[in-house]
Amino acid sequence: MVALAACQPLEKEPENLLQYADPLIGTGAHGHVYPGATVPFGAVQLSPDNGAQGWDWCSGYNYVSNTIVGFSHTHLSGTGIGDLCDLSMMPAVAAIDLTSQAEDPRLATYTAHFQHDKEKAEPGYYSVQLDNGIQVELSASTHAGIQRYTFPEGSQKFVLLDLGFAINWDAPTETAIRMQERGKTFTGYRFSTGWAKDQRLYYALEFSVPSTAIAIADSTKLLTETFVTGKKLRALFMFPPETTELIVKTGISSADEQGARAALATIADKDFGQIKTEAQQAWQAELSKIQVQSADENLKRTFYTALYHSCLAPVVYSDPNGSYKGCDSEAHKANGYTRYDIFSLWDTFRAANPLYTITQPDKVNDFVRSLLAHYQEYGLLPVWSLLGNETNTMTGYHAVPVIVDAYLKGYRDYDTELAFEAIKASARQDIRGTNYYREYGYIPYDKDGESVTKTLEYAFDDWCIAQMAKAMGKEDDYEAFMARARNYRPLYDASTGFMRAKLSNGEWKTPFDPQFSDHNFDVAEYTEGNAWQHSWFVPQDVNGLIELHGGKAPFITKLDSLFTISSEIKGENASADISGLIGQYAHGNEPSHHIAYLYAYAGAHWKTQERARNIMETQYSTQAEGLCGNEDCGQMSAWYVFSAMGFYPVNPASGIYVIGSPMFEKVKIPLGGEKAFELSVKNYGQPYIQSATLNGQPLERPYITHAELMEGAKLEMVMGAEPNKALWEKGM
Repeated sequence: MVALAACQPLEKEPENLLQYADPLIGTGAHGHVYPGATVPFGAVQLSPDNGAQGWDWCSGYNYVSNTIVGFSHTHLSGTGIGDLCDLSMMPAVAAIDLTSQAEDPRLATYTAHFQHDKEKAEPGYYSVQLDNGIQVELSASTHAGIQRYTFPEGSQKFVLLDLGFAINWDAPTETAIRMQERGKTFTGYRFSTGWAKDQRLYYALEFSVPSTAIAIADSTKLLTETFVTGKKLRALFMFPPETTELIVKTGISSADEQGARAALATIADKDFGQIKTEAQQAWQAELSKIQVQSADENLKRTFYTALYHSCLAPVVYSDPNGSYKGCDSEAHKANGYTRYDIFSLWDTFRAANPLYTITQPDKVNDFVRSLLAHYQEYGLLPVWSLLGNETNTMTGYHAVPVIVDAYLKGYRDYDTELAFEAIKASARQDIRGTNYYREYGYIPYDKDGESVTKTLEYAFDDWCIAQMAKAMGKEDDYEAFMARARNYRPLYDASTGFMRAKLSNGEWKTPFDPQFSDHNFDVAEYTEGNAWQHSWFVPQDVNGLIELHGGKAPFITKLDSLFTISSEIKGENASADISGLIGQYAHGNEPSHHIAYLYAYAGAHWKTQERARNIMETQYSTQAEGLCGNEDCGQMSAWYVFSAMGFYPVNPASGIYVIGSPMFEKVKIPLGGEKAFELSVKNYGQPYIQSATLNGQPLERPYITHAELMEGAKLEMVMGAEPNKALWEKGM
């Protein structure tokens, strides 16, 4: 028996998935992601800042730069507006003149250069060797960050804390430094305004070696008190000459100093190696939630980097004490749940939030409770919430589909009546053109900007409200909001085949050019796009949209034209967000993300397969420029995660995933216990589906449901080089 036991095969070691996730992908061009260290959905994003201003530095970093002015603790992932980069620190080998005020951070005396071949980024870890010989390493936990500086022998040792550092929209309003333990432990805060009008960050930091001298300045004035306040405080810490390695630990809170100290305490007894290991173990567990099989290493790198990017927002916002600064500027406590924030809802409602209902079952209820907390503090659900601030950025009231999707999928560990009250409040507000929407049944161009996009998106959100009303037995609300869900129809112009701006007198706005774009939102008809990109947004009634086009054949012809027409974008002030163009299809911005899957509704599913695969192969790569547009807090990557698995939520609140063209030989999503969703693909390198079975039975429709997936379905497909045009030709 002993000999037989010894012959049993050893259990296979789990694959190290961190090797496939590269945080540097998307840091170039317009991806706007940061390369630094964080944990899944962590409050701290410790990352380098180049010091450059401008749109392509919204995250503080772009791969084209080779300068670093500091390592700050908060960053936005892939947004189109720049903010945060709070609590900047920078090691140096020479004293810095704190009274010198360089207007351009790139000219600051503490700027260092680096080469990318001496830079390393992994999930939960970042390192770089600066040209002055200092090695910088970063890691993080949920509420705290840790830095390790290794100085060259014989050098002086300094660290700059720059609370005045700001880029793009951000500007400090008040900062403070308080010495707690002489030379070693400090607390304080940085209050700022920008995209987030009232942002507050309290910090507690600790050096592993006490500093021997400290200089603090506000602008050009040197200060000596143990508690110092000012608008742009900077502190220079000097350390003993024998210091070779210096550890800096930092905890943060939006509520108060006690929260920051509690955050620091969470890593007080841990060294750098332990924190890095725990961060990377958290990422290994996160990435293991979807397991893919392919001989193509680059394909796996693209996929797992996308999965990584999909887990950077929203972020934990309540501190270890449960406290946070609310959007009413008051301190609040999240009782019995974790408060999250940074909800880029115009983007993430489309695919990222539906992905979370599969991969984040332990967080979805808290996401909803966080949205409801915003409602209770502010009076409305968030549009684009940024660390206790409503920015009111972008169109729609898209907290609605996020809540409704969660509710319909069985996530109900929150006050569901409050949730329904909140989503109706969004639909009944009198701002952002909603009053005109209710009055006219559409938003007239002469009454409000972005009128076409707003109308289409409000109609979808209203459909979502109707579905929750129906599920809750609220028949009157169901009927009322289903009627509003048809408000897309008045803007369809049959003579052109586009959704067009209409005036309050019922006439079309002229002149009209479907390739024209204007980024001035006050006069634009479409948000960050044109008629070609926005006319397809009727996910609640695709068959109704097909009917408006005159049937399936003309609808398919129109879709074909979208992908084959000239990519010229007209207009002197055209939106820079229109990127990743294939014809007029713009994958670099979210309004296009569902369009390739619309062929499936019209019975030309093989074209969905063809288009989806082409988008995956041309608009994503493993290079720094590997994202064709703003990452937008996970949406660009969530599209890829879904599509590479072979399905996508065209209507993100319907619980239906339309099948596309899977990229992998096998996909497995563990669902707890022995249960798992499994996709097996024969001839997986080919683009076209020849046949499909679900749980061993022929799949006679081009979609699967969320319920089927979560029950542990087995989906099998056979692929081929030529399309099977008869497959699912009845459409949806």
